[in-house]
Amino acid sequence: MNLKICIAEDNYFLYKTIQEKLSFFEDLDIKFHANNGAELIGKLEENHNIDVILMDIQMPEMDGIKATELVKNKYPHIKVIMLTVMDDDEFVFNAIKAGANGYLLKEIDAINLHKSIIEVTKDGAPMTPSIALKTLNLLRNPKIAEIKKTKEEQETIKLTNRETEILTHLSKGLNYTSIADNLIISPATVRKHLENIYKKLQVHSKIEAVLKAQKRKII
Repeated sequence: MNLKICIAEDNYFLYKTIQEKLSFFEDLDIKFHANNGAELIGKLEENHNIDVILMDIQMPEMDGIKATELVKNKYPHIKVIMLTVMDDDEFVFNAIKAGANGYLLKEIDAINLHKSIIEVTKDGAPMTPSIALKTLNLLRNPKIAEIKKTKEEQETIKLTNRETEILTHLSKGLNYTSIADNLIISPATVRKHLENIYKKLQVHSKIEAVLKAQKRKII
């Protein structure tokens, strides 16, 4: 019997990426997608015959942590895996407190995402290794959870206008060639700008760059 999955993710490009990863596995069936926590709760009222929710954290109207709390209170049979780029102690602590059954970073590959979904249905608690370490540290030192802003968050990130333009195009799911055509520059120039963006944002992928820029309201 196939596992019934739903995805809560406000970024359509990232939703399609997750959908593509899950498409390799015949034992998973995506029942629906919600753009935010409020929409998710509404759809669950119509159909809560769901096994696992893959839940983003930062979403408009209602974030993933609040949505997780509501889901676990009303539909305790549904397993919730946070699937996010947010690895701050505060997010990890609040997600676990809200009742999340697992916590994965979006960089996870298809095979490990599938393994994690199977694991959570067997009452496991799948976590990206770096998150598992943070969780242990939070248990050992609860005061860490009280820290609201890290030094990194307090630093101002300054991108050039061109770098901001490229990030904005990336957030719409455009590839290097399309971005180069739109901005009338070469794909190599786009890549060079991206290298600088990665360094300034301290990230390692396009998805991380876009989400961090959105979190800091750069784009």
